[in-house]
Amino acid sequence: MHIETKNNVSFSSVLEHVKNSANTVDCTGSALLIMQNGEVAVEEYWGTHSKGENAEKVQATTQFHIASVRKCYIGFVAAYAVHEGLIRSIDDLVTQYVPTVDSKLFEGVTIRHLLTHTHGLKNNGREIQREFPAGESWAYRGIGINTLTEVIENATGRTVAEILTEQVFTKMNFTETGWYAEMNENLVDVIRNPDDSSWYNGTSISGNERNMYVSVRELAKWGELHLNKGRAAGEQLIPSEIIELAASVQSPKMQDSDLPQNGFLWFVKDWPAKQTEIGNSVPEGSFQILGYTGVTLLVIPKHDLVAVRAFNSFGSPDGYDYLEDVRTFGDAVVDCL
Repeated sequence: MHIETKNNVSFSSVLEHVKNSANTVDCTGSALLIMQNGEVAVEEYWGTHSKGENAEKVQATTQFHIASVRKCYIGFVAAYAVHEGLIRSIDDLVTQYVPTVDSKLFEGVTIRHLLTHTHGLKNNGREIQREFPAGESWAYRGIGINTLTEVIENATGRTVAEILTEQVFTKMNFTETGWYAEMNENLVDVIRNPDDSSWYNGTSISGNERNMYVSVRELAKWGELHLNKGRAAGEQLIPSEIIELAASVQSPKMQDSDLPQNGFLWFVKDWPAKQTEIGNSVPEGSFQILGYTGVTLLVIPKHDLVAVRAFNSFGSPDGYDYLEDVRTFGDAVVDCL
């Protein structure tokens, strides 16, 4: 797959925003790709894969570590499992699919709660603890994703990666998307504080760890597949119902209206919410996902637009608010329209 490189001057302020962010975080390479109305409006790459003296230059084939952006792939597989009847309902209890969990701790926790970060569980070392009653608040915790991948594997009898390869990657001819047990020349080094205890990568290729790397152009195509509700190259490659499930609000009704709204792990723009990661100017119906490497995928159906930015960094330097940075990224995109 080839995407022609070009730069639409109307998005020059977005280009400047991404370059400023790249100068703020600890990275050696970054990229921006914007697609609108099925065409590439901006595609640009800067820097190198690592701090090495002879490091590879960042280019179209470069694959960035996407961190939590991988969750929208997991969400897709959950939506596929629902569509196929392998998961009866997202309001099913987690204990129906993962009987090995602590039934008291997971009492009342449904698949919907895992998908929308409202399960109320957290890890404290090796111990799982309850932070708040399921469905009554929102917190971004890894235990929910770990449990969700178990639900999917038990419900389908296959791994997340196997289903994605069959249902999407092969159909879309994706060769720059996947989970990797070992590094290769196309994968960027992740520049990070070696003492940051929140970092881990993993070696599993089943789709249940963080070690997912994707090129910017294939991440944009993944976003465009959602924008077009499963259509690509003139064909309905994915049932539209799967995409509609994944990218629409699934969060339970909660008293605090300022909590984020989620679909199948996507952040979805619905009513205004102070804690959302999506910019104020981004229109209703848009959806986005962000990783702690700064990689961001934003889909704006109202303007037939997909925007991807990527960095090979991890974490937030002192004085850098990565949530505010990604909000202003989305606002910068919309301001150009």
